[in-house]
Amino acid sequence: MYIENYNQMIGHYNHAHYLKHSMSWRVNSKMSAPVRGEKMTKAERKALRKQVKSKHTLLKHEGIETSSTPSKHLFVANAGLGNGVSRDEVDSIFNWFGEIADIVLLPEKPYAFVEYTSVDAAVAACQAMHGRKLKCPEEISTPGITFYISFMEKVPPPISIVSALPHGLIYLEEFITEEEEQDFLEFFKTQDADCADTQKTLKHRKVKHYGFEFIYGPNNVDLEKPLEGGIPTVCDGLLDKLMAKGYIQQRPDQLTINQYEPGQGIPPHVDTHSPFEDGLISLSLGSQAVMDFRHPDGRHLPVVLQPRSVIIMTGESRYLWTHGITPRKADVVSASSTEGSQDSLTLVSRGVRTSFTFRKTRSGPCQCKFPEQCDSQKKSSQENILLPKSEQEAAQLENKHVHEVYEEIAGHFSGTRHTPWPRVVEFLTSLPDGALLADIGCGNGKYLGINKNIFSIGCDRSFNLVKICEERGHEVFVCDALSVPLRDGVADACISIAVVHHMSTQERRQHAIQEVLRVLRPGGKALIYVWALEQELHKVKSNYLKEIKMKQRGQQSDSEVENNETVVVENGSQVVQKVSGPDTQCVGTLAGCCQENQSQTSTKTAAGQESRDSSVNESNSSEKPHQVKVGEMNCHTESGAISQKILAVHVNRTKFEQPDLLVPWHLKEKEKRDQTTVGDSKLFHRYYHVFEEGELEVLCQKIPKVRIVESYYDKGNWCAILMKENDA
Repeated sequence: MYIENYNQMIGHYNHAHYLKHSMSWRVNSKMSAPVRGEKMTKAERKALRKQVKSKHTLLKHEGIETSSTPSKHLFVANAGLGNGVSRDEVDSIFNWFGEIADIVLLPEKPYAFVEYTSVDAAVAACQAMHGRKLKCPEEISTPGITFYISFMEKVPPPISIVSALPHGLIYLEEFITEEEEQDFLEFFKTQDADCADTQKTLKHRKVKHYGFEFIYGPNNVDLEKPLEGGIPTVCDGLLDKLMAKGYIQQRPDQLTINQYEPGQGIPPHVDTHSPFEDGLISLSLGSQAVMDFRHPDGRHLPVVLQPRSVIIMTGESRYLWTHGITPRKADVVSASSTEGSQDSLTLVSRGVRTSFTFRKTRSGPCQCKFPEQCDSQKKSSQENILLPKSEQEAAQLENKHVHEVYEEIAGHFSGTRHTPWPRVVEFLTSLPDGALLADIGCGNGKYLGINKNIFSIGCDRSFNLVKICEERGHEVFVCDALSVPLRDGVADACISIAVVHHMSTQERRQHAIQEVLRVLRPGGKALIYVWALEQELHKVKSNYLKEIKMKQRGQQSDSEVENNETVVVENGSQVVQKVSGPDTQCVGTLAGCCQENQSQTSTKTAAGQESRDSSVNESNSSEKPHQVKVGEMNCHTESGAISQKILAVHVNRTKFEQPDLLVPWHLKEKEKRDQTTVGDSKLFHRYYHVFEEGELEVLCQKIPKVRIVESYYDKGNWCAILMKENDA
């Protein structure tokens, strides 16, 4: 063991005791190691193991090696900003052992470096604190902290937070007085109490709107629905001052007040260009927070928003840089506020922060200098994608906006599909031993190994997805789902999970289901999942509509929410976010997209139909064509034929406005480099036909010798279990 007198020190630390006795400790020329044959205690073994691990971490992260020879320099694991330990806490603990020359903390790292003016002080600190769990809150504010200490040759240089601002960002410190700050906070407190029944609370903050309601998701407002009252008079002084000093030229007409508890934040985003003019204003009250600005080229500039400060996002900072606040309870800031100094870093706890964000609505299209991020200019330059009116056009649409997309994103897609859905697992495990299963549209093969007592084969249109299946040891092949190269009646069971709704005409969707049933033997069962137009049923929203819970980087989840970080154009707003979306699988002209399966379902069976059966029968027997909204125009379908209309790009995490649409998928550059094929575009659009209630049953009933055993709604999906009837 490195530390002499370790047993005497464990559990007896307090500041006065160490100050009194520190000079009586015997300092060796080297830290003592265990004597050969001497048995180490359990605590000593644990401390040594943790120490070795921390040394490896330091070498891996910083390329710095520790030393077995005592020196003035200490490496202290678990004393870093990444552990929630502040510079002041490190100083208060370690200054009892002697004069400290320097303390260095690095952003987001779980360790600190302490430099003493003498070797004796460093050895004394090491003897006392190595392997010791600190008391919370008497000694440290973060619970469960144990220091593991090693000597070093030298302490690395400190890192300071860059003080530069994004181009176009105006930062006004102490722009209002403390009295004015209290007036703003008292106003919001009063409004919150008066409107408790209508006050909206998002997962990441409490929010209230004035002038116009700010619509999250598309980051837009509805100019046809102004709110009563306009901007509150408490804001007049602030806005008058900003206009008088020339910071803004137009008076804002929309205000959003957000209140954040410690640990809450804002997802990084660029406010939509078209709804608002240049010059977004944000007033910070109550507590500081660090707002992270990120440029598309990778630059990252954190800006500390102090209480009573105002920022105005203009030009590049408004239209190009994303801005957001990481959800955490403390911020890493410079230890000194001296401008331009190379300060060390420390941790400052957040309090309750209230922000007043002012915007001026825009009446016309945006003509900014950033067309790649501008929804107005993108809309005018985008080529319209039309619904097909022929078999050839349908095949071309699906090839470009289904097959080619999934070849590009196969690796990333597979990484977001790792947890089987419970109702599908239930179907597979109900199959008898020795049954032959055909998974038509198997994707990455996550269902092929569920039931070890059956034989499973899979097929998919995507070569890259089939390759992933092969690497996992599954029996798979590439094929077009409209022509599966299996003989009639070969399979005891078939599944088509999240597949059929990538077909762009009714005839092709019906053909896909017929092909599944052709492969199935008489008496065999098939399970089909399709994405539902109704993403809210019985007042319960699907996961697709629910707001995402922000989690720490690196955490795994069964849902796509934590695995598919997506940049999407939502009504023109480019938003960096975690997007919960459909679980798609690409096969032939089919590639599916269904919402994560949950336990709560709405079910009907052949024996006990729900009331919605009547609507199915009416749809089946009615001579009236079904009216479908596409983009801003209406068209009619009759016998599967549909007039040619423009496909709209869906706004992620909102209700579907029409059944035929394009859904964005953004592939990050890091993930693109891992793909077998790499395209030029970062943003892909996938075609979907989302099914209305009863539509799947109607489609299945058109196929002869098929009985619907059960159909149900499963958290954003319409599902059906079919049985192939025996030949008469």
